[in-house]
Amino acid sequence: MTRLIVAAGGGGDAVAAAMLDAALYSAGPDHETVILTYAWDRLLIDPVPGPRGPDNFTGLEQITPAVWAVPAKARPIAPAGSTLPRLAAELPHTFALIDPHHGVEGVTRQLEELVVHLEPTSIDLLDVGGDILARGDEPTLQSPLADALTLAACCQVNAPIRLLVAGPGLDGELPLDDLHGMLGPLVHTFTTTDVEPVASVLEWHPSEATGMLAATARGVRGTCEVRDAGFPVALAAEGPTVHEVDLDEALNRNRLARAIQATVSLDEVEACCREVCGSSEIDYEREKAARLKDQPAGKLDPGTVLAQLAEFEDEARSRGVTHTTFRHITEALNLHGSQRGDLRQLLIGRSPEQYTAPLWRIA
Repeated sequence: MTRLIVAAGGGGDAVAAAMLDAALYSAGPDHETVILTYAWDRLLIDPVPGPRGPDNFTGLEQITPAVWAVPAKARPIAPAGSTLPRLAAELPHTFALIDPHHGVEGVTRQLEELVVHLEPTSIDLLDVGGDILARGDEPTLQSPLADALTLAACCQVNAPIRLLVAGPGLDGELPLDDLHGMLGPLVHTFTTTDVEPVASVLEWHPSEATGMLAATARGVRGTCEVRDAGFPVALAAEGPTVHEVDLDEALNRNRLARAIQATVSLDEVEACCREVCGSSEIDYEREKAARLKDQPAGKLDPGTVLAQLAEFEDEARSRGVTHTTFRHITEALNLHGSQRGDLRQLLIGRSPEQYTAPLWRIA
């Protein structure tokens, strides 16, 4: 018995897909789940802007002519980075690589080949946060491209695909109030038990949205500040929920997904994204990577970091913030991305009571 879960935006959506698999489907010796996902990590992990393709890895394993799996032995070719090999090492799933470099036509071909090869019992398209339901003109929208591309491809596949939105509003891109009218039936509410299969992954994976999804499943409530810009996200009762959404309605709403349906290259997809949404998130990554190019790395100075943290926490409290992510602290303190792990170790070692896994609680 094989399940196929498409992680709509890559990154943390792949971890959420593993949570979903454990929560909804019975694991066993005859149970296999393939998670089709982008190799597209934030610059903290991968300093090269945009998504990675098969040519950016060594050690991939071919599943079909157009689809490659990323096993634990795979390695991204420097200077690129990727969380996928470590995910494959720590989780029992097969992680297959979405290659967006041939546009929607290419991703559709990948899906069609997987459907024929796997004959999956079910196919789920999973998005954490709900930005897959964006029109494209929302002022808070930050990363529409990946979700729109997978949505457009899934709508062209001749197979039943269920669209699921987990943690509505948790990506900080679409307000929860805007999503309420679009969410369909409640499929599941994640619990602490559902988080356990990915608990070790959440200790190192940088995804903020999936981190908040896990935190709300564990009962954490409040306001979490995320991303480099410090968006406030409500950690509320809706946080750990998973809703079904009509796939055709999502496509009708998502202007970018409709605009890119005939694309055959990532450049075409980017051009449409700039036209429909006013910008491309890959352009943003290019600009940010250029700014960070000469940012110094090296060892942390604990005294300096703790003094900066105290000032950051004072200001965060004044904004009503109760929690934040280590990624956001790294950015707010203007630290190098490679220092995130050392920062995390320093803070948890000093004040373990403030660690509300995987978030940092503002004291």
